Amino acid sequence: MSPHPDYGTAFRAWRAAAGPDWAAYTGHRFVTGLGDGSLPRPAFLHYLRQDYVFLFHFARAWALAAAKAEHLDEMRLAARTLDALANGETALHVETCAAEGIDEATLIATPEAPETLAYTRYVLEAGWSGDLLDLLATLAPCVLGYGEIGARLAAMAPPDAPYRGWIDTYSGADYQQTCRAVGALTDAAIARRLGPGAQELPRWQALTARFSTATRLEAAFWDMGLRGGPA
Repeated sequence: MSPHPDYGTAFRAWRAAAGPDWAAYTGHRFVTGLGDGSLPRPAFLHYLRQDYVFLFHFARAWALAAAKAEHLDEMRLAARTLDALANGETALHVETCAAEGIDEATLIATPEAPETLAYTRYVLEAGWSGDLLDLLATLAPCVLGYGEIGARLAAMAPPDAPYRGWIDTYSGADYQQTCRAVGALTDAAIARRLGPGAQELPRWQALTARFSTATRLEAAFWDMGLRGGPA
């Protein structure tokens, strides 16, 4: 698998426009620690608990995407992604935390950190006040960024890496297929709504700004994770 997978035209353009913000997110010290195993376990568990809460609201955002869809294929993909989040991705969090004595009831009751609150509500606000394109631009850094990170770490981390379970989840065939599907959905939705020359329109700049803002919120989420570990 390429450590830099291709998830479509819009993603390539938005990632390039984000520039240093994208590098700060995908190359964050938290990410490096996942790959080389140096991330303190308390930091990882703190992150997992917050990410579990995050995924609850992220799934709500995909449900909103289904409601905002104007075509059946868009609705179906949003519903499949919602199912993958609610019934698939969260399993990693539940299983890992259970092995550390943290049950699912405790996960659900985790108080939201300010960074979790800020990010999830930003995504949901984009959906409530905007349309499907606004939602996809804010959802993309998380979905596709994790796919890119997972692919890169899979290529460099040893088979017995302490966080291999996390790496395998996001580098695995199922998640990578989700990323390709979301990238294709985004490109098709833009083509349908903005037509040829979309990147020359003012609306494109607004979508790019949403992607960049969500990217910065992703980096802040890693910062929050690191604060859960020893100094």
